[in-house]
Amino acid sequence: MKHFFLLSLSCILLAVSGFSQTKTYFTSGGEMIFSLANIKYNGNNESSTLRWAPLINVESMVNADFTRHFGFFSGLAIRNVGFIFDNYKMPASTKGLAVETPNYKKKFRSYNLGIPVGIKIGNLRKTFVYAGYEIEFPFLYKEKTFDGGDKIKKTTGWFSNRENWLQHGFLVGIEFTHGFDLKFKYYMSSFLNQDFTEGDGAKPYAGLDAHVFFISISSYLFKNTTFQSPLPDKKL
Repeated sequence: MKHFFLLSLSCILLAVSGFSQTKTYFTSGGEMIFSLANIKYNGNNESSTLRWAPLINVESMVNADFTRHFGFFSGLAIRNVGFIFDNYKMPASTKGLAVETPNYKKKFRSYNLGIPVGIKIGNLRKTFVYAGYEIEFPFLYKEKTFDGGDKIKKTTGWFSNRENWLQHGFLVGIEFTHGFDLKFKYYMSSFLNQDFTEGDGAKPYAGLDAHVFFISISSYLFKNTTFQSPLPDKKL
């Protein structure tokens, strides 16, 4: 019993000692997003057009670095997410609209509030990789419809039920020595609410299953201009 007590006490002291070495700090950065979507439309695989979103994408992170080579992060983000689909067909409605229509171009986008959580592995002063999971809550929706090069309709709305109210996905990235950051994210949730029904009874997104993914470029997401080693090297 005495040995067990001493061992338990030693473990507690080691844990406290390890925690006392943890360095916590805040960082922030913006990102430019280049997005596409994995689309299945009425059972067929479809392609999307590359979408560039330089605005407004900002993130603030709280970092907890346990050693020079391993850390944890979480934070808040506001992100402009969306995709472009060139082969959309207007659905039939209860008012007798024709099923067969020309193809239209659709631009979908949403501003989301994101909460990421993940780990960092590598030399946290220089180059390291990170991975995590993020949930996002859409709050401002916009949709544009084009016939040829002409915009024929625009729909906007706060907290719209045209899209799924919860978006989530995984992310991986790398941050280089001078703060340049490259990230990939894939949304496991479908962007649109396929059950959404218009006033005339039409379901404009029925059969349109779109999972957005993107590559983003940012700077100083986990570092700042005065970044120091979270845990200095020990001299032997």
